[in-house]
Amino acid sequence: MRELPGTTADRSELEAYDELRAYTLSHRDPAFLHQHVVDAWTAQHADDRTKPIALAFALVGLCLHLERGFTGRQVQRVHMEMARRRKDWPAFPLPSERGGITARDVVREPPGPARDRAIDLWCAAVWEAFRESRPKVIRLLAEHGLA
Repeated sequence: MRELPGTTADRSELEAYDELRAYTLSHRDPAFLHQHVVDAWTAQHADDRTKPIALAFALVGLCLHLERGFTGRQVQRVHMEMARRRKDWPAFPLPSERGGITARDVVREPPGPARDRAIDLWCAAVWEAFRESRPKVIRLLAEHGLA
């Protein structure tokens, strides 16, 4: 089984993630849906080996997408700007429950609008699981002029 650094995913979940990455990377939508998949996956599978920057970026991405309507491309630009300006990243507590939707659930939907909606529902489920971290994410965004 191939493992991604900082994850505790089983084989079928990892295969579903690989399928989603391929799907979103080949997606013709300029909004760059791929970023939301990466953010949902990273937050949902973070563990004590996950780098603080990875979880911080995932939570920032989910927040900006779901609460402010940012596209994946816009989230990606925010990540790049934040990385240029900051070198230390806050730690976030890892909830035991990470959302009731997984990559496996998303790939069960047919490619196209139904799968794209499932990606958004997955993002929302993961963001809800991290609701206790929202104030810290908002502070982090404020520090970067994005509040």
